[in-house]
Amino acid sequence: MPRVIITVPEQNPQPYRFQLDRMVVSIGRGSDNDIVVDSGSVSSRHAEMHRVEGGYELADVGSTNGIKYNESRQQIVSLRSGMSVKLGDVSFDFSLTEEELEVLARERPIDQTPVTKEPAIETPLPPAAAPRQRAEPRRRPAYTPVKQSSGGGFGSILVFLILAAAAFYAGMEVRYRKDPNTADSLYQAIMEKIEADKAASKPGQAVDTVPAEVPPAE
Repeated sequence: MPRVIITVPEQNPQPYRFQLDRMVVSIGRGSDNDIVVDSGSVSSRHAEMHRVEGGYELADVGSTNGIKYNESRQQIVSLRSGMSVKLGDVSFDFSLTEEELEVLARERPIDQTPVTKEPAIETPLPPAAAPRQRAEPRRRPAYTPVKQSSGGGFGSILVFLILAAAAFYAGMEVRYRKDPNTADSLYQAIMEKIEADKAASKPGQAVDTVPAEVPPAE
């Protein structure tokens, strides 16, 4: 059976035993507790010992001076065999037999295996794409003058000849008009000449001729 020894300063230690099936054991100065502690440093309802899976826990239930383990005040202490805890100024010693330790060990849940970090899986990277070559700017072809065809040259010559003939005609027209014995215009004179030539070339039409002189007989 689990054993608890309560040691009040200047008093004899008081041992207590209880069965493993006892789920809660109350501790305090009040007479209604399972373990009564006669000390002014202990509250009337100081602590409770709870049966948990695989062992016991000692919990503070609102005491004035609290629970201390290794001079450190704590709210809950997990009890182990051979542990000594302070309730105020009172020593609380807890112990278990070998048989009880074996029973409690069978109640403890199997410890979960730790989660280990495995090396990262190296995923092969896809082959690097060939670097894209920078497109060179398109060069504009050098300017090549367009060669004029021979037809264009002939047209220019024809225009030049027409302009020259018009200038020549204009000069002749001016000179013709200065002559008082001529017709009104060179164009009119040309047309009259053409009409006269056409009339002379028609068949059956008399043509004025000058008779040849006959030489005198000897």
